[in-house]
Amino acid sequence: MEIQNLDVFLEYLDKVHQRTLRVARAMPAEKLDWSYAEGKFTLADLVRHMGATERYMFGETIQGRPSRYRGCGKELADGLEEVIRFKEKMDRETAEIVRSLGEDGMRRKCTTPDGASITVWKWLRLMVEHEIHHRGQLYIYLAMLDVPTPPLYGLTSEQLIERGARE
Repeated sequence: MEIQNLDVFLEYLDKVHQRTLRVARAMPAEKLDWSYAEGKFTLADLVRHMGATERYMFGETIQGRPSRYRGCGKELADGLEEVIRFKEKMDRETAEIVRSLGEDGMRRKCTTPDGASITVWKWLRLMVEHEIHHRGQLYIYLAMLDVPTPPLYGLTSEQLIERGARE
């Protein structure tokens, strides 16, 4: 998929962010520091990581700057509301950076933290894949905790099966 139109991409990115925030809001406040294993991301780490990586790594590199990502610990945001607000803030800042590039900026090259040269729109496509990957982890973590989560696109698998059986 080539990103042909900046406004279309920004609308898509906003919808990805909204879906991620819906599941993040399902996190129980008392489980924010839960992880399936020692040394792995906690629930809150996952949300902070998505926001911080998007803003401080992807957002900086598309501006021709080095990554400023320094981790995803509690120093960024602690507590459910603070973690959600942090992610929202990072999303807004990143969207503004992307918007400021304009159509021409989407077609220029940037340098990734590992030194690869890539077209900005391709790097932004990877940014979205990164969030979707970690959102999937968030769903799995919450399932392991038996926490109900919102359906991704409106219907659960069970509801889809039921509707299909009626047809």
